[in-house]
Amino acid sequence: MEIISGTTQFQIPVKTAVAIGKFDGVHLGHRRLIEALMRKKAQGLAAAIFTFDPSPAVFFAPDGYVRELSTKEEKKLLFGSIGIDYLVEFPLTWETALTEPEIFVKKYLASQMNAGHIVAGDDLSFGRGGAGNFVLLDSMSDDLGFTTEEISKVRKNGIVISSSYVRELVEAGRMEEAEEFLGTPYSILGEIVHGNEIGRTLGIPTLNQVPTANKLLPPFGVYYSDVTFINSDGAAGGDGNDNIGRTFHGMTNIGVKPTIKKSLSPGQKPAVTVETYLYDFDDDVYGETALVKLHTFRRPEKKFASLDELKAVMNSDIEDGRHITRER
Repeated sequence: MEIISGTTQFQIPVKTAVAIGKFDGVHLGHRRLIEALMRKKAQGLAAAIFTFDPSPAVFFAPDGYVRELSTKEEKKLLFGSIGIDYLVEFPLTWETALTEPEIFVKKYLASQMNAGHIVAGDDLSFGRGGAGNFVLLDSMSDDLGFTTEEISKVRKNGIVISSSYVRELVEAGRMEEAEEFLGTPYSILGEIVHGNEIGRTLGIPTLNQVPTANKLLPPFGVYYSDVTFINSDGAAGGDGNDNIGRTFHGMTNIGVKPTIKKSLSPGQKPAVTVETYLYDFDDDVYGETALVKLHTFRRPEKKFASLDELKAVMNSDIEDGRHITRER
């Protein structure tokens, strides 16, 4: 997959089918767009995703800060794995945001994207004041030589699938429901880093990750999870490491480890970490990249009176988790 990022000056040399969207969370509604895109790829067009960086939600936020369901790296991993040929992370600046919609279609989509077909949701908006929409896109298609396909909102259990609704589910720790709307478990991608190794002293070694600041996390607590190791180029395929591409079962703690004493400066907050214990796994994977997939909420994070009490509760979590994994 070719990634075009950080520039408005680009040119895709082959005819493309383009899907436009925010793709935050890449939920079942987004996947409907991608399915339409891949049908066109099967007919000979290159599959291209056109999205904005930063997302409109982040760019127009009062403080420029919004926690998102999917980080850029997580979206790249997914798009690459399903066969997307081009990913355009179009720079959203005040200059590009003020582009007249007609110019946006003609210059960026028809010309630089080399669009032969454009797929978009019925809530599409772009250009100055968000005035560009699917009706405009369709009205310009004949003159500019592309076809259009509008994808209506997808519903599940009578609920319109949207990033905002999935966000509500994740914020409430309703991971199984979030998985239903995403079509896959809610995941966290990150490098395995060194921690304080308290888990190892308890006989329960964990894989430690530090989530990016803009990643939306569910409530602090313990979740049953799976972990897939990813190689350096983002693919779940081998690069000499026997664990790459393999999935392991375990449990994940998200939070600040309140039982562990820490030395903090005045006003300093403890770092939020994602720590995962994998059943029957003790390989050295520092520096590797892992995708942690959260399944079921077990319990909230709490401060225990001692490390012995923490160890006893963790062992109980592990035993129950093994049973749940066997049933899954």
